[in-house]
Amino acid sequence: MGEMRPITGESDYLSQMVPHHEEAVTAARQLERSDRPEMQRLGRSIVETQSAEIEKMKGWLAQWYPSSPTPTPASTMMRDLSGLSGEELDKAFLQDMLPHHMVAIMMSQQLLMSGQAQHSEVADFARSVRDGQHDEAMQMRQWLVQWYGAGSMPCVPNMRGMPGMPGMPSPTGSKPSPTGS
Repeated sequence: MGEMRPITGESDYLSQMVPHHEEAVTAARQLERSDRPEMQRLGRSIVETQSAEIEKMKGWLAQWYPSSPTPTPASTMMRDLSGLSGEELDKAFLQDMLPHHMVAIMMSQQLLMSGQAQHSEVADFARSVRDGQHDEAMQMRQWLVQWYGAGSMPCVPNMRGMPGMPGMPSPTGSKPSPTGS
């Protein structure tokens, strides 16, 4: 699993978020093969939402930061799901996507808390990513426990010193749970 690095500004946030979203879209496309309708719906939703967000972020980078480097992934968080099917596919996707979403939530929260968003559109976008992926993460967590038991929960990615890390208040302001989610 990857390690999140600190956000150093708005262009850095966008440059990190583009490949992060691209990785999620690639993984979510695999859910077309899931036997569960709810997993198929989740996959379609992630592909649709995050593909549109990728185009929006690339547009902002081109418009506001034309000299910034091309977004490239710092590391990968998702395993190759192409050889998996059935329960194995669903479980692996949920175990990988849950921490993947947590990183996007924390990246967005870090940008917002640091006051580094220079454009209101990016601040609104970061809030939307934070809140939308928080809701999806809670649903994925519920499915993991319901379908595979509490022992199936993934480890949290390494985010030392990052605002919004597990055990702190959630992005929507609710109190943390004892499990840090």
